[in-house]
Amino acid sequence: MAANYLKAMQSYLTKDDLPKLERLVVTKSWWDTVDILDRVVGSLVANHPELEEVLLKWSLSDNIWLRRVAIDNQLLRKEKTNVQLMEKILLNNLDQTEFFINKAIGWALRDYSKTNPEWVARFIEKNKKRMAELSIREASKYL
Repeated sequence: MAANYLKAMQSYLTKDDLPKLERLVVTKSWWDTVDILDRVVGSLVANHPELEEVLLKWSLSDNIWLRRVAIDNQLLRKEKTNVQLMEKILLNNLDQTEFFINKAIGWALRDYSKTNPEWVARFIEKNKKRMAELSIREASKYL
């Protein structure tokens, strides 16, 4: 039910709402809150590509939850995934030891592997020395 409510509410969001969503991420920081907001943010950024720079900034933040939203913002986008943006964000987050970041990297790649398994396999091969085992394991699930 909450997911349906959030989906309906997304149509009311404007680019001016992104700072409010950022505040939610950093003040209600835990996976159960953040993992709902990642797709809300992703939808907003998809509708306002000029906000991509904000996601790139978040992907380098000291706050792991902003990084996690940046990494997973395109979950379930399938063919509409902005691969260039996703790749930049993922590359910004390799070489991490933080569980929630490495899990998010794996989820983003695993989800996209259902749409473009060749791209995901190439990404893993090219970057495996910088990737955590957890990320590789999650990303490879459907390959």
